[in-house]
Formats: sequence, structure tokens, C-alpha cells
Amino acid sequence: MFRIRRVYDDLLPVNIAALAQVRETLVQQFDQLTAAEADKFIHHLRNPFELRLRPLLFVAENSRRKVLGFALLLHEPVLHCCFLDFISAAPGLTSRGIGGSLYERVRDEAHGLQCQALFLECAPDELPQDAPAPLRRANIARLRFYEAYGARPLVGNAYQTPVSEQDTNPQPYLVADPLGGPDELKASWVRKVVRAYLEGKYAQLCGPEYVDLVVSSFRDPTVRLREPRYTEARPEPPTMPSLEPVPMVVNDRHQIHHVRERGYVESPVRIPRILEALDPTGWFQQSPPKDFSVDHIEAVHDPHLVRYLRRASEEVGEGESLYPYVFPIRNKTRRPRERSVLAGYFCIDTFTPIHRNSFRAAKRAVDCTLTCAERIVGGARFAYSLVRPPGHHAESSSFGGFCYFNNAAVAAHYLSKLGKVAILDLDYHHGNGQQDIFYQRADVLTVSIHGDPSFAYPYYAGFKEERGEGPGEGFNLNLPQPEKLDGSGYRTALRKALAAVNDYAPVFVVIAFGLDPAKGDPTGTWALLPEDFRRNGELVRGLDRPTLVVQEGGYRTRTLGRNARSFFDGLLGAVARTK
Repeated sequence: MFRIRRVYDDLLPVNIAALAQVRETLVQQFDQLTAAEADKFIHHLRNPFELRLRPLLFVAENSRRKVLGFALLLHEPVLHCCFLDFISAAPGLTSRGIGGSLYERVRDEAHGLQCQALFLECAPDELPQDAPAPLRRANIARLRFYEAYGARPLVGNAYQTPVSEQDTNPQPYLVADPLGGPDELKASWVRKVVRAYLEGKYAQLCGPEYVDLVVSSFRDPTVRLREPRYTEARPEPPTMPSLEPVPMVVNDRHQIHHVRERGYVESPVRIPRILEALDPTGWFQQSPPKDFSVDHIEAVHDPHLVRYLRRASEEVGEGESLYPYVFPIRNKTRRPRERSVLAGYFCIDTFTPIHRNSFRAAKRAVDCTLTCAERIVGGARFAYSLVRPPGHHAESSSFGGFCYFNNAAVAAHYLSKLGKVAILDLDYHHGNGQQDIFYQRADVLTVSIHGDPSFAYPYYAGFKEERGEGPGEGFNLNLPQPEKLDGSGYRTALRKALAAVNDYAPVFVVIAFGLDPAKGDPTGTWALLPEDFRRNGELVRGLDRPTLVVQEGGYRTRTLGRNARSFFDGLLGAVARTK
């Protein structure tokens, strides 16, 4: 058994290991390639538009992450075409269906990218009489393989012309797979395609005169594919590529944290409302949370806070809630002894109670988020931690705003061991927790779009002049917004935030995802509609980095699900794939 996944970069350890295996296969399976030439495709993966052709790498892996085969696709986005640059199974695995599965995957991808055809080079089956029989059989087998999918050589052109007179080796055919479309292609389009490929792929080998010679040889109004020689069956047309399921981890203990006081809007119904909208999409695959050590929490939170929340939760009576009512000065050497007074010592407001199960539910939310972070490190492009209680108001030494532990901050610290992290807070309220925790650090950029603290919680943080301190100076960006804001105004701020993230060039992005910018939310004043959330998701997708989405606020239960679905619709680019 194996799975096929796309490798987006050479930043994650799991991708670095896969690329090393791909490089080894390249050198072993393609005799004409030197080790230095094999390294070039890794360079182009990191610099996708250097060739004008965007590389898309797919690997077939078994459960132990051993690469069984790979395919490298080059996408020309302007001309809407793709070139299959390499496809190969690992040595000794060429007859196990790996090549066929990979080719079907790249066909689907090319079709999903709305390409008119998929092009590739293939060694010829018309060889001199003295050509070795094994070479002839191998070339025929390869063309038979592609012909079964409808891909055949283009006829009536000079693509097989040698680049130099000294080159006497048989030159490859240019093969086209029309992806279920007609067998004739417009010559005006093919000429542009051939020029883009020769100038992009073979710029150092093919001079302008040679490129002009080959391009001009496609003279007829249409370019035909060679008649089938080896198969009569018409292939099944490609499908839209199936979206790789996004890991979703739901806090399976969130219901135990249920504060029943009137007006307490952070209620358990929030989670099922979102799930009801997302489950039918098929975009997500739920995974159970793992149990992580509390050390991960204490890496970003004061251990005194962590221990207090655990003890206070255990000591609160069944059905009771402990609210802060006295707020002593934070003298770290003289903390109060009385548990009820300590609530005010550690809390920033009067409306975030300690409930019998607050610690257990908050710890489980952290476990869910770290499980998602682990999946990101394992190669997932996106992951969604659907949790409550939320976390982005929890600071290093305090809780509040319905938040006890900062889920996003714990995950960001975990990911920061492998590279820079950017936290982008899209909640209506300022992400004061992340700001406080990372204010003096340069390895985690914190960006927050929120209601101006002159009118919005938490009132004391979120001002634009707060930019970080010491080593962290310049790595905290606040974008406070006016009390009335529509989707267009929000996107103006979001583009500024995304520009800052791109300039920072993180390895990972953590989204503190609030749904309270929505119209009618009881804790906000903005007016974002479902289409605004979809367009926000599209903009965030443009970051093109491994992205962990952590659920924060959002309290208008009637629209939570629809708005969450709209955001992920844009983030995952899933609309075209589900029609």
C-alpha cells in the first residue's frame, strides 16, 4: 500500500527526507543525469518561477515514508498547459502499479489546473535497424503505457531535430495527452507551448535559432496526434484532483466545560454548528487528539498559572463557577494565598470563571492543537484544530476572555524549533496573548487584525505602536480597525498583514481563526458576510506555506457553520473540485 502526496518545499524534515530519496532515484534511474543536475529540480522547487514553469512534485510513499516513486510536473499558468518532466518508480519497483498511479495523479492535477493538454518527451519507437532489441522493446513499452491514457506523439514537426550535428542519438518525440479532449490541437497554441518549454527547460542548450526552427515547424492550422499503434481503448477522462483530506482534530472534551450562567456566549453548541457545515464537504479527516505533556504549556505559560488553574478547577464544587472579584497588584514575590483572590491575581477580567472542568477542557484544547501541529510537521499542508475553550487572550501569566491556555502560542512555540513561525490573528478581538508571549522574540512574528482597543476588548493592548521589545522589536504588528467595518475594509487590512508575513518568510503559519468579525456577532461590531470569509481564505491561501488553523472566537451560532465553510472554501481552493 502507498499514498501519493505533493511535496511543496524543502523546509520540513519529512520533505527533506523525501527529496533526498527522489534525488537518489533520479541518479539511479536516469543515467544521463549527473548528481549536480539532479539537484537542480530541488532548487527550482524552492524558486518556482525561475524557469517560468512552476514545478509540482508528487511522491508515492509507503507507511514508513519510503519513497516508492515520484513525478515532477511543470505548470505553465499563462498558457494553461503542463509538462511531465520526470516520472519514475524507485529501482526494483517498476512493475507494481506505482507509475500508473502517479501518471493518473498528474493527469488529474493538469485537468484540475484547466490545462488543455499534458505534454511530455518520450524516446522513439522508430529506430535504426541496428538499434539494440532491448532498447526498442523498452521504447515501445513506454509509448504503449502512455497511449493507454490517450497520449501519443505529435506528427508533422521538427521536434526530433538534433541540437547539434555531433548529436547522433535518436531524439525524443513530443507527446501530448489531450486529457480527454479532441486529438487535434490548435497550432498557434502549440507553438507558444513549445517555445515556453524549450526556452524554460532547455535555455542553456537550445539557442534562439534552434527554438525558432522547431516552433515554426508546426505549420498546419491544427496539430494532430499520431494514430494509435498499441491500444484501441479510449481512456477514461481525468477527474478533478481529489483534495488531500485536511487533518481536523476536535476537542472531544469541550462539552465538559459548560458555564450555564445567563449571557455566557462561549457555549458548547459552537462546535457542532461548525461541524454540521464542514462534515458534508469531505474536505476534512478527523483524527483523535494525542495526549501531550504539560511541559508544552509551561514552555509559554508561567508554571504558577498552570498549577493554579489545575488546583482551582479541582476544588470548585460541581455546578459552581469561581469568578475573580479582587485584582491584587502583581507582586510576584507576594502572591495572595486565598484561592478566590488568586483568581483575580491571574485573570484579566471579571467574566472568565474557573469551572470544575476548565483545566481539563483547556488542556485538551492544547492537545488537539499540538496534534495538528505534529501533522503539519509530518507533511500536511493544512490542519484545523476545532477547539473550545479558545486561547488567544491567555497571556504568559494570566487568563481571560474565555481563554485559559493559548493554543496558538503553544503550537507556534512547538513549530518554532523547526523554523520561523508567523501567527496571524483574524479574530475580532486583539490577540493580546500571543503579543505578550512572543513580545521579546524574533523567531515568531505576531500579527493581529482587530477592533481598536479604544472600544474593543481587551482595551489595554492592541495599539499600533506596540511593535515588540528587545530582540522582538519589529516582530509584532497590530492593525486596529474602526468600529464599523465591512468585508472590503477588512481585506485592505488583511493584505497589509499578509504582506508583513510574506516579508518575514516563515516556515509555518498559525491562524488564530475568529468568526466574530461576522455580521451580527454579539461580541463584535463588524459586518463580514460568508463571501467575505471565502475571499479572506483565498488571500491567506496565497501565503503558500504549511498552515495550522486554530479556532478562536465566533458566537453567532446561526452563521458560524456557513462562515467557517466559506473561509475553508477559499483557503483550500475547494470550490472547483467539488462541483
